Amino acid sequence: MNDYNLISLIPEDFSPKSKVWIYQSSRPFNEQEALEINEQLLQFYLQWHAHGKPVKGWAKLLFNRFIILMADETQTEVSGCSMDSSVYVVKSIEKQYQVDLFDRLSLIFLIKDKAEVLPLSQVQYAVDNNYINGDTLLFNNLVFTKQELLEKWLTPVSETWLKDRIELPA
Repeated sequence: MNDYNLISLIPEDFSPKSKVWIYQSSRPFNEQEALEINEQLLQFYLQWHAHGKPVKGWAKLLFNRFIILMADETQTEVSGCSMDSSVYVVKSIEKQYQVDLFDRLSLIFLIKDKAEVLPLSQVQYAVDNNYINGDTLLFNNLVFTKQELLEKWLTPVSETWLKDRIELPA
């Protein structure tokens, strides 16, 4: 995954099949907000339960833009109510910091070591004007497991679903 080593950020003791949910922010969080959000996420996953049993969970704000939730279901399966509780925390953060964490029409690319957002409607314009290209890394929020997060979250545009929606130069 290029120079961005997620392995050092993600808990090693979680199953590769652990479920992952990614929420991207409409704006970057500042340092103080990031500290507060990480504390809220820590408090959430330390108390995360499904049907009265503790969920082996983890959550963190990465790149000051992405809230990552992970649940290792090898012992306790995440159910509807436990998922609802995680969404409640995310919606609470969204309201508290006045951001959109559920916008699926904006994409985030890694450009000059910064997470930069582009509306889907402007991606072709960005390609045409050499702002991004097939080698530009896209944060692919369609990953569902820890293993996919580690291997496919940051992926060159030319290797993602986006390549079929835009015209890349030859």
